[in-house]
Amino acid sequence: MESGAGKHWTEEEVKALLSVWSEKNIRKQLHGTLRNKGIFIYIAKRLQELGVCRDWKQCRAKYKNLKYEYRTVKYAHNSGDVTKTMKFFHDLDAILRYEPVTQLAAEENGRCSATETRLNTSPTTDSTQ
Repeated sequence: MESGAGKHWTEEEVKALLSVWSEKNIRKQLHGTLRNKGIFIYIAKRLQELGVCRDWKQCRAKYKNLKYEYRTVKYAHNSGDVTKTMKFFHDLDAILRYEPVTQLAAEENGRCSATETRLNTSPTTDSTQ
């Protein structure tokens, strides 16, 4: 298959990426990890098993683009603009709404520490592998 940043992703390729991305262990590893080349190498290898031939750089670029587009649409919806939409919004919403959010929590001694909390989670809706 043709390689390169300009090669468009087919709908099937994006669905395969979303299926791998939705796995709990992948979501946990991607959250807050700045040096994530190894994770994307693993994702590319998993995609290859599903018949999608993409290198880790293409996977990371698509991941970042989908995440950016999702957040843009989500912000528009929260601002009252429901006209803005994207193809895989509901799939991405299911994946990204469970990302832990780092918040500052006041400790007893008056100092603050970063703690992770989950928004909109419940044991029945959190998907596992």
